[in-house]
Amino acid sequence: MSDPIDEMGPIDYVVIEFPGNRMTGEAFPLLLDLVDRGLIRVLDLTFVRKDADGSIAGLEIADLTAEGLGELEVFQGASSGLLGEDDLEDAAAVLEPGSSAAVLVYENLWAAPLAVAVRRGGGRLVASGRIPVQAVLASLDAGEPGP
Repeated sequence: MSDPIDEMGPIDYVVIEFPGNRMTGEAFPLLLDLVDRGLIRVLDLTFVRKDADGSIAGLEIADLTAEGLGELEVFQGASSGLLGEDDLEDAAAVLEPGSSAAVLVYENLWAAPLAVAVRRGGGRLVASGRIPVQAVLASLDAGEPGP
């Protein structure tokens, strides 16, 4: 029998800041669509707030659904145990005071077959990264050739 880790896709995380604590919920239906289409699996979704004085507090999904962000209810209890208190403190440290953030950890299900085949073939991921969209747009504007 295979180990579940052998069947998993790459795991990513994002910290999405909402300046001024203005979370509209506009992106949540799109997140649900990614899950429904089997492209990603949400492992953790939590929220943090950094007050104007720099103090940090966790936010519960129930608190946010009370503010009209009802789509989040489906993620209530989404916690794999990957995120610890120190991770949330690190996420909050990059926030501007008076902002909140969503911390999302997800499996890239779309990439799982490739990842499984690479591991079966003896390959292993030794580095990864992400190019910020601002850098791509700046490069395109400058007319620089891509990689």
